Amino acid sequence: MPMPPTGEQFEIRSGDTRAVVTEVGAGLRAFDVAGRPCVETFEVDARPPRGAGAVLVPWPNRTAGGRWTWNGAPQQLALSEPAAGNAIHGLLRHTLYRPGEQAPDAVVLHAVVAPQPGWPVPLETSVGYRVDGAGLTVTHRVRNVGVASVPFGIGAHPYLRAGNAATDDCTLTLAATTALPLHGGLPAGPAVALESAAFPLRGAQLDHAFGGCVPVDGRVRHMLAGPDGSVELWADPAFGWVQVFTPADHPGRGRAVAVEPMTCPPDALNTGVDLLTVDPGETWTGSWGITPH
Repeated sequence: MPMPPTGEQFEIRSGDTRAVVTEVGAGLRAFDVAGRPCVETFEVDARPPRGAGAVLVPWPNRTAGGRWTWNGAPQQLALSEPAAGNAIHGLLRHTLYRPGEQAPDAVVLHAVVAPQPGWPVPLETSVGYRVDGAGLTVTHRVRNVGVASVPFGIGAHPYLRAGNAATDDCTLTLAATTALPLHGGLPAGPAVALESAAFPLRGAQLDHAFGGCVPVDGRVRHMLAGPDGSVELWADPAFGWVQVFTPADHPGRGRAVAVEPMTCPPDALNTGVDLLTVDPGETWTGSWGITPH
């Protein structure tokens, strides 16, 4: 049979909770509870629209001009956002991940960020997905298998959906306390205090970065609420940033809202803001998830 654009599809279930994870990019293609969608999906014979469900490693969002400096040496990444001349969303979105541990309710996928132009240190990575009665948990692991320390960031690109409610009928409430001014998707000044963390989505045109996310009961919590109920995206405190994007052309849906947990803001490889670092032999682990209400 021909290979789908996102490779093998890994379906995991626990009761009436179900998720579908893709071999290509270890992306989240679907997540629903009792048939009620909690994320926007796309057809198996299509590529992920606008990064839907993508895993963003070893950096989320954009790196200006694809250029950054590591240990005093200039680095030049491939310009994966060619129209704007930037490198965007890391290096593994189009990589075939290797399936590892599998169970009816869980799957772990593995890949390696190989040394390449613009990226000097090899990183072993894995993404584990698990479903249960509380929802979906996603766990990222990054291990430095090189001989030098390297900074990095992690992000994910789910499009939240509060059941069958139209996006314009929903309100998004963030855990963030600051907003980062952007120009062309890149920082245009220091973060400023956020006047309100609640965003009615009707007509909202957002492609904005927010920071200073405050944990509640040990977790950062963002909520999309509508007339059909609500869905919460939670994350470990390391995910102190979130990008919100509201395209008007998600296939089969039109208006949609991406709520992207990130450990660092756009262009962090240059600014250094909230970058993580792994030393040789060290492993970093962080989790986020989605809970319907």
